[in-house]
Amino acid sequence: MCKTAGLDASNAHFFIEDKDQPYVQEKPFDWFRGYQVGGKSLTWGRACHRWSQHEFDAPKKLGYGMDWPIDYKTVAPWYSHVEKFVGVCGNKDGLEAMPDGEFLPPFEFSCVEKAMQERIREHYPDRHMVHARWAHLTQPTELHLQQGRGKCQARNLCMRGCPYGGYFSSVSSTLPWADKTGNMTLRPFSVVHSIMYDENSGQASGVKVIDAETKEVIEFKAKIIFLNASALNTNMILLNSKSERFPNGLGNDNGLLGKYIGFHLYRGSASAKMPGFLDGYVFGRNPTDPIIANYRNLGKKEMDYVGGFTTYCGAYRARKSSLPKGEVQLGAPFKKALTEAGDWHIYMYMQGETIPKATNRVYLSKTEKDPWGIPQLVTDVSYDDNDEKMIADFLSESKAMLEKIGGTNVEVRDNKNWNPGRDIHEMGGVRMGNNPETSLLNEWNQLHLCPNVFVTDGACMTSTGYQSPSILYMALTARAANFAAEEFKNGKFDEK
Repeated sequence: MCKTAGLDASNAHFFIEDKDQPYVQEKPFDWFRGYQVGGKSLTWGRACHRWSQHEFDAPKKLGYGMDWPIDYKTVAPWYSHVEKFVGVCGNKDGLEAMPDGEFLPPFEFSCVEKAMQERIREHYPDRHMVHARWAHLTQPTELHLQQGRGKCQARNLCMRGCPYGGYFSSVSSTLPWADKTGNMTLRPFSVVHSIMYDENSGQASGVKVIDAETKEVIEFKAKIIFLNASALNTNMILLNSKSERFPNGLGNDNGLLGKYIGFHLYRGSASAKMPGFLDGYVFGRNPTDPIIANYRNLGKKEMDYVGGFTTYCGAYRARKSSLPKGEVQLGAPFKKALTEAGDWHIYMYMQGETIPKATNRVYLSKTEKDPWGIPQLVTDVSYDDNDEKMIADFLSESKAMLEKIGGTNVEVRDNKNWNPGRDIHEMGGVRMGNNPETSLLNEWNQLHLCPNVFVTDGACMTSTGYQSPSILYMALTARAANFAAEEFKNGKFDEK
């Protein structure tokens, strides 16, 4: 059984068992996959923070990566397009590290979270605890109602799948929306083997698929292909898409396919007890956390490491979920104990930027194959000294903040058993760039050497940033799809 956050018996069917879909770990790497219709959109964390211009600039400016072929101004209108469709709740806070967007009203802070916000502002004027941005319909618009979705009920059972469509998923939103066009064909139980390349036209001609139930090989022809299989699967499919022209994988003349893999740091966390506030509670189960916007290396290098981190934080009130030792845990007394609130607790945990490196890579096994005869993916990814320094700084600063705002019994943890990949934010391997010698994709997410193939999932990332990345993938996808549609109308993908 895999060990990702939020996994329990109620949603285990949304996750793939490694024994059923094996891969090779050259170094410890936890790869979480969901191959049901809707994929990981049913189990994602739903945080939706825009990148600022600093994240596009920092890798080249501060010397730990290469330049992006796009910037914030390029993506900003597509962020807005996606936010309106998806439904993102949050506040417009005017923060440099967290550009504002198109937001629905946020969930209210609890009394302790309000106190945390005020005390952090008092002790740290340059740090901002604000409402994070989350893909939850706190106040649906007409567009969301047209999608067939309803208001978030604050049950915080999101990873079971939401029957109200209260949070964004492809099952609740984009798939039904596409179905309304009459042009969508949904074919589950399809394992993508490779993209087929036509030597004569110099373009991809379609996709080879293996039926997961019958093992039948099926070829689908297409003039345009969007490959969004989730970052590592996208790398695997391209690596397996070999032809006379591309013996090392589609578009891979420079040998960089599968290299420069990145992820996010989640190892660091801190918690404390918050005395008082025993006369206050909250309604429902708020499915969103507050956030402390990045306050490290914003536009400049000021630490002994590069990159920044997001701090998720919040407060909860424990329940007296059991009776004193020796008493029977049944009946009316037990029920009463379950409804009695205990002490307040506060917490912080990190989501940190990592440096994509050529040595962090994935490639195809020469000997091991999966149940469909496809070479297994080999993961060769690890932490580095920059990661260790960032984690140490987060732990030190979070401990100090919790103490200064009144927390007691403060504890900090570096979970060294948290392998890369467990954050489920794997990125890179098919990175964007201006130069075909150092990247695989251009500014429109097209393969430099096979322009009718677009990659807009996490594989396209040139650097990782520290924000939850899904909203950026969606913005890049909408932008690339619009571009592809216009190019198609102009005959750019006709056979030559």
